[in-house]
Amino acid sequence: MNNRHTTEIATLGEFGLIDRLTSRLAKRNTSTLMSAGDDAAVIDLGNDVLLLTTDMLTEGIDFDLSYFPLKHLGYKAIIRGVNDILAMNARPEQVVVALGISAKISVEALDELYEGMERACEELGIDIVGGDTTASMNGLVITVTATGRAKKGDVVYRSGAKEHDLICITSNLGAAYMGLHLLEREKRVLKDVENPEPKFAGHEYLLERYLKPRARVNVLDALREEGIHPTSMIDLSDGLASDLRQICRSSKCGARIYLERIPIARQTTELAEEMHIDPVIAALNGGEDHELLFTVPLDKQEAIMRLGLVDVIGHITREESGVILVTPDGEGIALKAQAFDR
Repeated sequence: MNNRHTTEIATLGEFGLIDRLTSRLAKRNTSTLMSAGDDAAVIDLGNDVLLLTTDMLTEGIDFDLSYFPLKHLGYKAIIRGVNDILAMNARPEQVVVALGISAKISVEALDELYEGMERACEELGIDIVGGDTTASMNGLVITVTATGRAKKGDVVYRSGAKEHDLICITSNLGAAYMGLHLLEREKRVLKDVENPEPKFAGHEYLLERYLKPRARVNVLDALREEGIHPTSMIDLSDGLASDLRQICRSSKCGARIYLERIPIARQTTELAEEMHIDPVIAALNGGEDHELLFTVPLDKQEAIMRLGLVDVIGHITREESGVILVTPDGEGIALKAQAFDR
């Protein structure tokens, strides 16, 4: 037997595992401007750059087909894939879709899935240009690889935040997390009920935020029109606490965000209280919001506020100050990353 010591992946966590696997990778081509460590890879094309990223969704981990409509799943798969391009301040142009398909999936089901994908692509003006299919023993697997193009000077990395920069987000947080909890609750309650009728009335917004997130192209367009160039940016997929720490880690800085400035929708708060969940925890650690978290120079504060499309929730500080959540009574609490986990 092999007695060599082995390490469980859980002891490293997602980001620790990524760091371990990618830290040994050499960069052999001068055209590779950014490989691992940001939302997308950046490839030098001269005056322009190519953005490249991939995202995987696995049945039973990332989605549950017992309540996730296939059209919505196809739509969300594309949005998740291209949001990493948007988070680099670039426009997505093409996607490649690879599927692992189990025997329980019918051709008609795949038609529905692709109908949702095509709907998202139509809205964003992007093309599905190919892909691959293979058999899967453990349910449906969807992998979306997205490409985009931008001027070299327009690309925004996680590493550009500077002290005093304002911290901004594009919409309220925690709604997707509560939408998922609502779906899971109704699944449990109605498990053995004949002709089940889930209680979704009044929570439609939360369901949409989880099942059909929107790409915030309008915000990027508005920033560009206003002449505001973000100094750093990231896709909010793992929760505000985790993703803000990613920016601070890459930028070698700290941050202070203010609890009363974090936007939380009324439906999020109401359902969270009903289910005995702290809505602040949902907003900080829920994940799956797929909003954009970004920083801008302090002198752009007036212009940012004039847009009316984003919330300013704090500012960047020195690295030694840490990443701090300030409560309404002035207490500072160190933010810990607790990535979204079903």
